[in-house]
Amino acid sequence: MLMNRYLNSLAVLLTGLFLVGGMLSGCNPSEERASSRAAEFAAAANEGPISLEKIEKSDEEWKTQLSEMQYHVTRQKGTESAFSGRFHKNHEAGTYFCVCCGLPLFESETKFDSKTGWPSFWQPLKKEYVTLHEDRSWGLNRTEVSCTRCDAHLGHVFSDGPPPTNLRYCINSAALEFAEESLLSD
Repeated sequence: MLMNRYLNSLAVLLTGLFLVGGMLSGCNPSEERASSRAAEFAAAANEGPISLEKIEKSDEEWKTQLSEMQYHVTRQKGTESAFSGRFHKNHEAGTYFCVCCGLPLFESETKFDSKTGWPSFWQPLKKEYVTLHEDRSWGLNRTEVSCTRCDAHLGHVFSDGPPPTNLRYCINSAALEFAEESLLSD
């Protein structure tokens, strides 16, 4: 287990070294557009059943919608540098949505500080909203987490989280949007 953590940390470090400097810059207009959509996502999710019908777009359509970093993470299975994401230290109550399609993925009530540098959650909003895939990249054996509706790469899940699930969904901030509105029923 300790060796897996070491190898995961090494893979993340190496990935970070390969990132282009421009991808690590702050908000750009496409991130601001995505951020303004978070409230729309929350409102739409509260209107009724959420469709999991596949959303497919061309690379050019995704590039128009997303910032360079969002595109790199969600469409190219990249990773943002540890401790650099805007939601790593977010302590507000609300819901985290897929930046690509707006599917609600995680609630703040399940977020915890894993000390890894990425937002971490012990369970998704609904199990059906995320899809798990075997990931053997970088010579590691990990489980990739993606959005069920649009196949956006979100991050990875590990078995070293807190109770009650003992899972740690380690998710890139660049793959998420946030709205200060909970979708959990009271």
